[in-house]
Amino acid sequence: MNEGYRTLFLQTKNGELQTPFFMPDATRATVRGMTTQSIEETGIEALVVNTYHLLLQPGSEIIEDLKGIHAFMRWDKPILSDSGGYQVYSLIHKNPEMGYVTEEEVVFFSPLDGKEYRLTPERSIAIQFELGVDMMVCLDDPRPNTATKEDIDRAVERSIRWAVRCKEEYKRQIKERGLGEKEKPLLFGVVQGGPYKDLRKRSADALVEISFDGYGFGARHVDEKGVFMEEIMAYTASLLPEDVPHFALGVGTPFDIVRSYLLGWDMFDCVIPTREGRHGRIFRYTQEEKECSLEDMAGKSFWYETINIRKKENKEEKNCIEKNCNCHACANGYSLAYIRHLFRVGESLGPQLLSAHNLHFYARLMKKIKDRRKGEGLAL
Repeated sequence: MNEGYRTLFLQTKNGELQTPFFMPDATRATVRGMTTQSIEETGIEALVVNTYHLLLQPGSEIIEDLKGIHAFMRWDKPILSDSGGYQVYSLIHKNPEMGYVTEEEVVFFSPLDGKEYRLTPERSIAIQFELGVDMMVCLDDPRPNTATKEDIDRAVERSIRWAVRCKEEYKRQIKERGLGEKEKPLLFGVVQGGPYKDLRKRSADALVEISFDGYGFGARHVDEKGVFMEEIMAYTASLLPEDVPHFALGVGTPFDIVRSYLLGWDMFDCVIPTREGRHGRIFRYTQEEKECSLEDMAGKSFWYETINIRKKENKEEKNCIEKNCNCHACANGYSLAYIRHLFRVGESLGPQLLSAHNLHFYARLMKKIKDRRKGEGLAL
């Protein structure tokens, strides 16, 4: 592992963010089952929405007419929008009759009503401006790590050409909308190349030459067996400028976040904390965590545990989830027995409490990393 310990201060139009930070996926302009107030109470500072899903419902024009995504979902902190490229590719990869990719655009049919959509790099950027987000991502042509090298190679070249088009549309939108330096969103390019170092380098070098406000790690960070790709993650980070944020899209578990941070990545998003909460699984720190350095935390996952609320052992458990936690459930003394009861009888309060706890766990993890790292940081 290299000496990560990166500290960046990222200024957006809706507030400053200090890396590292974690963004829950508010895919359809909502973190499922949670109010924006309850999210804010967990310590989370930014959210991710998805261009593809908001294009389908309710439509970016409607959101723009309602004064943008922040007013629409009542969240006044930073929001990043994913380009929708991964979701579109997943749709047509699993169901080829649902669309296809050309040099010019992605054509797909809505799984909701069959309506045809055409998503170009320009349209993806325009939609993200209509949403009014703080940070946006270039449309790319992602491929799974299991694809052939030839297929990934073609996708890398197309993604580079699309990145050029995204940057041009980004500049056009800023000029057309009359946005000043403090009002314009940040634009991220995404490095593709699968598990191949030469393709990752070609992608990264081209994106750096185009110049973006930050860079993301494209495709999965694990191989087809679920093994964390430490070498390719570290190598890709080493190709990027040090003074801009490095966004590890879709990462991930608490263990993978710490590992990725020490490899040079400092922005993270994932559905894991809330999805696990909705299914009755809880993250909590162990006693060993207090004695762990970041290197210890990146070496083994013993510093936290995942428990299943539905297990019989929680039926009469009077203690709360975690002694030193001040999430809503723990601060108000909700017992594990009570939360288990909520799940058993199908009450929505149970998933809400666990989702909030897990987000609070992730927010605390970001603070733990900040407290244990070295270096003074860079203001951006």
